Amino acid sequence: MSERDAAAAGPTAQDTAEKQVDGEQRAAATENTLLEQMGGVSGLAYSAVPIVVFVLISSFVSLTTAIWSAIGVAVAIAIFRLVRKEPLQPAISGVLGVVVCSFIAYRSGDAKGFFLLGIWTSLIYGGLFLVSVLARWPLVGVAWSALNGLGFSWRKQRRALRGYDLATLAWVAVFAAKYVVQQWLYDADQTGWLAFARIAMGYPLTALALVVTVWAIRRAKKVAEQEAEAVEASAVRPDPSAS
Repeated sequence: MSERDAAAAGPTAQDTAEKQVDGEQRAAATENTLLEQMGGVSGLAYSAVPIVVFVLISSFVSLTTAIWSAIGVAVAIAIFRLVRKEPLQPAISGVLGVVVCSFIAYRSGDAKGFFLLGIWTSLIYGGLFLVSVLARWPLVGVAWSALNGLGFSWRKQRRALRGYDLATLAWVAVFAAKYVVQQWLYDADQTGWLAFARIAMGYPLTALALVVTVWAIRRAKKVAEQEAEAVEASAVRPDPSAS
C-alpha cells in the first residue's frame, strides 16, 4: 500500500472505530431512554399502587371512598416523585389517568368501570400500531425518530424497516392480549381479577415488547452505519484507471 493510500485509509478506519464506539454508547442509552419515557422501573411500580388501593377499598368499604382514596394515593405518589426530582410528565400522567378512570367508575356506578379506559385504550393503540405497519410507517420507528430528531431514511432500508415492523407488531400483540383478556374479565364482572390482569400483564408484556423495540433500534442503526461505511469506502477506493 502506498503512503497516499495509507493516508486515505487511515482516517476511514479511525472514523469507523469512532462510529462503532458512538453506536455502542447510543445503543446502551436506548434502554434507559425508553424506560425514562415510560416513567422508569419505579414508574411502572407506582402505577400499580392506586389500582390496588381502589380494588381493596371498593371491595370492603364503598365505591366513593375507593375513588377518593385512589386519587389521593396517586397525588401523593406524584408529589413524592416531584420531591425526588423524577420526570414530571409520568407523574402528571399517572394522576390524570387515575382521575379519568375514577370518573368512569363513578359515572357507571360500578367498580369495574375503573378499568374501561385501559381496556379500550389497548384496543385503539393496537389498531393504530397495526395500521401503521400496513401503511409501511411502523410507529416504533416513527416515534423513535421523532423523539430523537432523526430522519426517516430507514424506510428505504429493507432490513431496518423490517425490524421496526417486527417491533411494532410486538406492541400490537401486547395491546391485543391486554384487550382480549381484560374485556373478558370485565364482561364476567371479575373486578379483582381485572386488577390482577392489569398489573400482571403490564410488566412482563411491556418488558418483552421493549426487548424487541431495542433490538429493532439497534438493527436500524447498524444498517445505517453499514451503508455509510460502504459509501465512504467507495469514495476513498483508488481509481484503477488512474494507475
